[in-house]
Amino acid sequence: MAEKNAGILGMGHSYPEGILTNADLEKIVETSDEWITTRTGIKQRHKAAENEYTSQFGTAAAKQALERAGLKPEDIDIIVCATTTPDQIMPSTGALIQAQLGATNAAGMDVFAACSGFLYGLTMVESMIRTEQIKYALVIGAEVLTKYVDYTDRTTCVIFGDGAGAAVIGPVNSGKGILATKIRSDGRYEEQLYAPGGGTKLGTTHETIDNRMHFFKMKGNELFKVAVRSMADISAEMLEKAGFSVDDVDLVIPHQANQRITDAVASRLGIPEEKVYSNIAYHGNTSSASIPIALDECIESGKITEGSLVLLTAFGGGVTWGGTVIRF
Repeated sequence: MAEKNAGILGMGHSYPEGILTNADLEKIVETSDEWITTRTGIKQRHKAAENEYTSQFGTAAAKQALERAGLKPEDIDIIVCATTTPDQIMPSTGALIQAQLGATNAAGMDVFAACSGFLYGLTMVESMIRTEQIKYALVIGAEVLTKYVDYTDRTTCVIFGDGAGAAVIGPVNSGKGILATKIRSDGRYEEQLYAPGGGTKLGTTHETIDNRMHFFKMKGNELFKVAVRSMADISAEMLEKAGFSVDDVDLVIPHQANQRITDAVASRLGIPEEKVYSNIAYHGNTSSASIPIALDECIESGKITEGSLVLLTAFGGGVTWGGTVIRF
């Protein structure tokens, strides 16, 4: 069977109109703009309203991506929605987005890999397109994280924001598209970033609700070291696999977890600051949505053009991580 490369044909992103600034958080929890900025680099984050939910933003981003790719919803063969904050336990958010789009020929599913979810989705559909099992896919990262943060915990509530990014993936010419990609995980680090309540282990009880176990819990200092090492190592591995050095890279788009993590990864790889994209100051950490939102912003602003070599790298709860090299 002939193989084709898989590449990005169009992108879109969406986020709530509501904005939660550091000044707003100062009124909610014991914190300050200086404390948040110094430790995270975040100045504001988008926050969904009570009546807004994940699939709405995923659908809006997908519509924009389809329009830019010049395709109709019925052209899509599969929709992979990466999310940690689904609309509901069942059905999948991917299936709900499929219905909202009217993508009548597409399978819809979710991938649950926290902040690495978009790269997990890319890796899945890349092989399906390359081996001609499918022609067109939608990979979406969509999150409404602010409904899962504990606004009494100043170490986590300042970090997360809401939004979605989407990419239409399809066949491209040889030498273009996804040139190398890999995903990994290590469940031994489970308790560094997790939400223990609500599953089959602890369920939903008065005790789990009273103990705020349905909110995100994080051990930031321990997570920092693992994140930097994992993202830098897999990035170097993917560049070598694709046959490039760090000097060949035009732009690095890391998961927007924390500006200190981004800076440390760049330093470890030996990539200059001007080649590393950051939007965390304006969006916060949007988990699986952060890389596709950043990618679309770079395309819109002209930071990514025809021929650009782009390195994507992510790390998230699980723990999960991944790296992808793309030639546009």
